[in-house]
Amino acid sequence: MDGLCKIIKETVVPNFINIRSSIKTYDRDAICYGAPCWRWAYHALHSADKWFINPFDYEEPSFHTEGLDNPENPSDVVLTDDELLSYLDSVEKKTLDYLDSITDDMLYEKPVNCPYTRMELILRQFRHISFHTGMLNGQTVLNTGEFPVWVSETSRFIDDGIFTGRYRERQKNDPS
Repeated sequence: MDGLCKIIKETVVPNFINIRSSIKTYDRDAICYGAPCWRWAYHALHSADKWFINPFDYEEPSFHTEGLDNPENPSDVVLTDDELLSYLDSVEKKTLDYLDSITDDMLYEKPVNCPYTRMELILRQFRHISFHTGMLNGQTVLNTGEFPVWVSETSRFIDDGIFTGRYRERQKNDPS
């Protein structure tokens, strides 16, 4: 794996950890901009699945229905958090496998039938995942007064809970 692709892989892993923490801590039914938070979580995951590699050569997941990825569209389909987390696992694996398969030179190329370079697609998804993770975390802060764990470097991440140290410290002092 080339240097830039390695850096991209090392920095995309925290994005997946962070949105995973968001899904584990949010109130899935809290309304955010007119839709329940779980719809925004799906929107972010679906976008990463579709747009990270090549949105013009993409197959929808088996459970997807038309418009489910747009939280502003009504839908009778309701995905559970377990389904969202399972989907996240598959999107993460697909993304990491993809990063293992490309070279730095390929970052400047446009995938088949795509108007964007691979690097543009990757950067757009970094922004998009981070935006929606922050949005979901904002809802969690409003509902609980606590901020979910935020990881910026995987090598420095210790998985010891889903909320920040302030929450864990309070729990130590008053476990009830």
